[in-house]
Amino acid sequence: MFKKILIANRGEIACRVIRSARAMGISTVAVYSDADAGALHVEMADEAVHIGAAPAAESYLQADRIIAACKATGAEAVHPGYGFLSERASFVEALTAAGIAFIGPPAAAIAAMGDKIESKRRAKAAGVSVVPGFVGEINGTNHAVEIASGIGYPVMMKASAGGGGKGMRLAWSEADVREGFDSVRREALASFGDDRVFIEKFVEQPRHIEIQVLGDQHGNIVYLGERDCSIQRRHQKVVEEAPSPFVTPEMRRAMGEQAVALARNVGYFSAGTVEFIAGADRSFYFLEMNTRLQVEHPVTECITGLDLVELMILVAAGEALPCTQADIELRGHAIETRVYAEDPYRGFLPSIGRLSTCQPPEAGADEDGRLVRIDTGVTEGAEISMFYDPMIAKLITWGPNREAAIAAHARALDRYAILGINHNIDFLSAIMQHPRFQAGANVTTGFIAEEYPDGFHGAPVAAATRTALIAAAAIIHARSTERAQMIDGQLGGEGATFPPEWVVELPGEQVPVHIEGDAGHFDLRIDGEDHAVLCDWRVGEPAIELMLAGDIFTINIARTGSFLSLTTRGARHKCRVLTPRAAALARHMIPKVAPDMSRYLLCPMPGLVVSVAVNEGDKVEAGQPLATVEAMKMENILRAEKAGTVAKVLAKAGDSLAVDAVILEFA
Repeated sequence: MFKKILIANRGEIACRVIRSARAMGISTVAVYSDADAGALHVEMADEAVHIGAAPAAESYLQADRIIAACKATGAEAVHPGYGFLSERASFVEALTAAGIAFIGPPAAAIAAMGDKIESKRRAKAAGVSVVPGFVGEINGTNHAVEIASGIGYPVMMKASAGGGGKGMRLAWSEADVREGFDSVRREALASFGDDRVFIEKFVEQPRHIEIQVLGDQHGNIVYLGERDCSIQRRHQKVVEEAPSPFVTPEMRRAMGEQAVALARNVGYFSAGTVEFIAGADRSFYFLEMNTRLQVEHPVTECITGLDLVELMILVAAGEALPCTQADIELRGHAIETRVYAEDPYRGFLPSIGRLSTCQPPEAGADEDGRLVRIDTGVTEGAEISMFYDPMIAKLITWGPNREAAIAAHARALDRYAILGINHNIDFLSAIMQHPRFQAGANVTTGFIAEEYPDGFHGAPVAAATRTALIAAAAIIHARSTERAQMIDGQLGGEGATFPPEWVVELPGEQVPVHIEGDAGHFDLRIDGEDHAVLCDWRVGEPAIELMLAGDIFTINIARTGSFLSLTTRGARHKCRVLTPRAAALARHMIPKVAPDMSRYLLCPMPGLVVSVAVNEGDKVEAGQPLATVEAMKMENILRAEKAGTVAKVLAKAGDSLAVDAVILEFA
């Protein structure tokens, strides 16, 4: 067995590998860029080596520096995590030449399956059904249009060496191909160093099902059930669960056996994933094979009881798998969501900044036997930079059945407190509460586009949630006022009392509230109804938890002036607490109108200007591309909202812009 391994990655996955290695008694070496000098994975590892500047191309993608770090520290093997160098055959070959083991599949399998074009060819040769498409070289936009027209729209344009939703565009027409093909090539080159693109038929109303396979160097290969990754946005997975509520035992066996056959065909060992698209009739087609550990591997670990990282290390050391296919038993249900630094209320635009508050829910088993697991690479005070993926953490829950796993997940999301940057927890919570998701029968890759066609504006507010919000606002105000009354030297003197009558102001309504009680127990009258509330919130805590009518509500708190921002169960609510007199006067206040910014094209996120497509004096039409901005390795095309004339161009290619920086001004 290895005595020391190096993790050629960062963030959450680096921390994940370190935990398993430590449990096996193996020392670990972390590598880090300038941006990650204070990162959690650097702190957790036994040793750390600096490998370059913040951009991945100058650090984590530099194979020679990884190998040099191995030699300098005496690391015997490298675990690549996912992304970066994890699916680069040349990296494996370079490690082998240097006498360093690779904790992953052989170079030949990576070369065969890591390239999407070659993987299609090999899958066909192995008798695996594949989605119709073109798997050869594409010579420019006109050739791409010709191919797409021959396949039939809609089609998907994909980077050959891609993954993680990057370098992908859905095209419904020739215009979409002409507009998006070059952008796909640029994203592919920037993210993977390979600008080759292939085109395939897009299967409508599909489910995304993937099979986890695991093999050793002695010819043993098993499949560990499936994961349903159908809920996606921009082709990036948002929710993953295992097992799939759609897959039957017969379908599971057929997909698993086909995945094993494909792995055996390419001489595969280590952990890998075979991805399929499944139709409503439970037919399925091979998409690709990911020759690495997947982001969503924890849900498989939860239902099988296996540590995939540990098994990858054992296989790399030459040991045989400790289990056969007959030993694999799927228990209960697991769900994973990806907590991202992005703003769902502004079209999921990336958010960067410092995590002034980052308090995850308590991990471990709860009183009902449900499990909460958090895989993260950040801590409170860490900075989310523009150079890497905006993932903050992966939240995983397990329950004896799907309903229990969903309930545990919704509760854990409510208990996650994050301040300092925008995040997608509200959106994830809304999905957990959505009737279509809870039913599980019709969850396709179109779920988000179909259920939120006009963007995300918060989950619907149930009557019980509204009551809890009002109670929380009143209790927060009561406790805060009581604390303020303890300050010495006030004009009111000692013995000031908290009046029981207040008005809680929510968007569009004012609710009179009568409140009495102290820490631990409060009696409130809301809308003429009496409510007993158990709550021990203390001033300064970022969240308030209360029990109301037998239900527990966890509500996150943020203050902006006299207003409170209360977040729970998939929605954010702005409110304040007023005296009855102040509330009466507030009804006469003129609402503040936001300034008209329609004359400007604003940068929606911190990012780098890739191109500006117009000049001063140009006339533009609604929907016309105006500029392209790159953030966190994703290109975003900014379009004209209406027809107009460009008066000023205030940004150029290569400029780094802040949020709401002006790119164009219209006449």
